[in-house]
Amino acid sequence: MSSLVKDLQQRGLIANLTSDQTSILFEEKSRIFYAGFDPSSSSLHIGNLVPLALMRRLQQGGHYPIALIGGATGMIGDPSGKSDERPLLSTEALRINSESITNQICHLLDSTSNNPVDIVNNQEWFTPLTYLTFLRDIGKHLTVNYMMAKDSVRTRLENRSQGISYTEFSYMMLQAFDFVTLAQQKNCQVQIGGTDQWGNITAGIELQRKIGGTLDLYGITCPLLTHASGEKMGKTTAGNHIWLYNQRTSVYRFYQYWLTINDDDLLRFLLLFSSRSITEIQQIIEDHQQHPEQHQGQKKLAKTMTEWVHGTTATEQVIKASRIMFGAPIEDLSDNDLMPLLEDIPSSTRSYDALKQGLNLLEILVETQLVASKSAGRRLITSGGIYINNQRSIDPDTIITTEALATETMIILRSGKKNYHILAFNQ
Repeated sequence: MSSLVKDLQQRGLIANLTSDQTSILFEEKSRIFYAGFDPSSSSLHIGNLVPLALMRRLQQGGHYPIALIGGATGMIGDPSGKSDERPLLSTEALRINSESITNQICHLLDSTSNNPVDIVNNQEWFTPLTYLTFLRDIGKHLTVNYMMAKDSVRTRLENRSQGISYTEFSYMMLQAFDFVTLAQQKNCQVQIGGTDQWGNITAGIELQRKIGGTLDLYGITCPLLTHASGEKMGKTTAGNHIWLYNQRTSVYRFYQYWLTINDDDLLRFLLLFSSRSITEIQQIIEDHQQHPEQHQGQKKLAKTMTEWVHGTTATEQVIKASRIMFGAPIEDLSDNDLMPLLEDIPSSTRSYDALKQGLNLLEILVETQLVASKSAGRRLITSGGIYINNQRSIDPDTIITTEALATETMIILRSGKKNYHILAFNQ
């Protein structure tokens, strides 16, 4: 086994190989490999980060990644791992989604090195292909019996009330043709996908064999992103996906998601995603276990993930903002440092002139709904439960002026431990 593949397996990035020969491939010389991405949404989500992490590692090892955008196959939808038929998207929606996902992949993988990621869209070969030509030249090579034996198809067939449409049944053949086409056009030998893609990957290998392709094809599956309990990850407790696009999941919320990872999952996720050596990661875990209440391991994981997805500058800002939410002193901050919070914390805007004249704290607390009434606010202030810029306010008659600004234009109010409101002032 090659040292690279052994390292990937030790990190948990590889679930299965279609052949023992697969590991030797990456030791002999630089190889071309690909993974497919479904443009069913305008953004990838954190579940996509596992195959992307595997692609990144192989790319760093000198191999050549291809990211296949399923502009054509996305018009049908992959039934793998799905209990229901997927809703069909319009051509325009798929085009927009494909462009957005392409931009994300170019950021997540190296697009400037000597082996940059190559982005392709399977519309290139499916659009000019007629239905009859596909059936005559490709469809005859994979039997219905072979396809029905695959889990992605058999599971749906066993659900007699739902079943599987001919449209989704044909998906396996389309993905198999993707693999064969990339082998012919790009000399691509290896396909990467989640464990739910095993049937589609092996169908491509089988199709290549049936048509007499000269290049031997191989497959690697990586694990699906799950908690230690086996529960699939990727959503918040409210059921919202954790997207990679910051307009759908804010940088702050993304950072907080990883910051709250359970200790049982910490080692596995650091191995999956961190660029540190395995020895370094094990040391991080040992240090973390000495003082788990400090969450040092989670902080390193959250920083690693946010830097990869959103960049260094955004990560530095969100770390500063996150400390504020834990009651840290607010010092030497700018408006930019607080921007990550505005998407997740209630805020309101007022005129700077009003601030210069002075704002009554009790009135502001009521207006921002941090308290139910002035009398409730007065009681909370006197009991020490109201904070201005994370400093306790003890005077119910406080007048807020420009001296209270935490940044150029913002003041942070807090009621109790977790109820925040940001006041912004137009100058």
